[in-house]
Amino acid sequence: MTIDAHQHFWRIARGDYSWMDDSVAAIRRDLLPPDLAPLAQAAGVTGTVAVQAAPTLEETEFLLSLSDTTPLIRGVVGWLDLTGDVPRQIDRLAHPRLRGIRPMLQDIPETDWILRDDVLTGLRQVAEAGLRMDALITPRHLALIDRLARALPELPLIIDHCAKPRFAGSDPGDNWRAGIQALARHPQVSCKLSGLANEFGPGWSAPRLRPVFDHVFACFGPERVMWGSDWPVLELAGTYAKWHAAAQEMAAELTLAEREALFGNTARRIYALDQEGEIQ
Repeated sequence: MTIDAHQHFWRIARGDYSWMDDSVAAIRRDLLPPDLAPLAQAAGVTGTVAVQAAPTLEETEFLLSLSDTTPLIRGVVGWLDLTGDVPRQIDRLAHPRLRGIRPMLQDIPETDWILRDDVLTGLRQVAEAGLRMDALITPRHLALIDRLARALPELPLIIDHCAKPRFAGSDPGDNWRAGIQALARHPQVSCKLSGLANEFGPGWSAPRLRPVFDHVFACFGPERVMWGSDWPVLELAGTYAKWHAAAQEMAAELTLAEREALFGNTARRIYALDQEGEIQ
């Protein structure tokens, strides 16, 4: 079973996608489950994790409502205000497919915001509810997430898009490598093989992305790396089929068990996608 561990849906009229300026005009349209279904089917994808694309509770409720009528959605990573009344928000969002939350750290100017006392209190309450945190970060956050993992070992952390390495040719840089290696020392931290086509830009290919793949896989291993499409943001750089094929090419030398982990089993385990039940 292939799981796409990272994809989005949006309905523009909802009005809370503040990042959708002219630079993303190509994907600034309603993109919903019927748009993804044929792409997923062609790639053999049998389930997805739908991830928030706006920092509102309403966005999370929108995704959860889609999951009620879309069997393809196996889990939802939503958003909540970590500086507010977190238990009350979790009660509002309680749903059998809510699996985690994602503060949009890349958009917060204060790099160390995630280590504020009130945010840490909120994250402890997230962990107590049995939820995870997706980390939407860039290399400037790597040391902060290392400190977060030390402060809250009970909170599962999933690094989105391999922490968005900055490429110089095919080289993601020594600082990125060291940061990823440090995060991998924490057993509760895992990483998504996603978003790399967009970060590399024009001319991306499996060989050019392989240095990132090789390093992430060497650090985290098959039990803590999961493939995701980042669709429809992916469409700014390429197609669903091309990215899926590139990931398969990079993984060609892995064992069957390792490939099954990368393309499904790790996401199923880390996000508990086979479990249906209300959060605690």
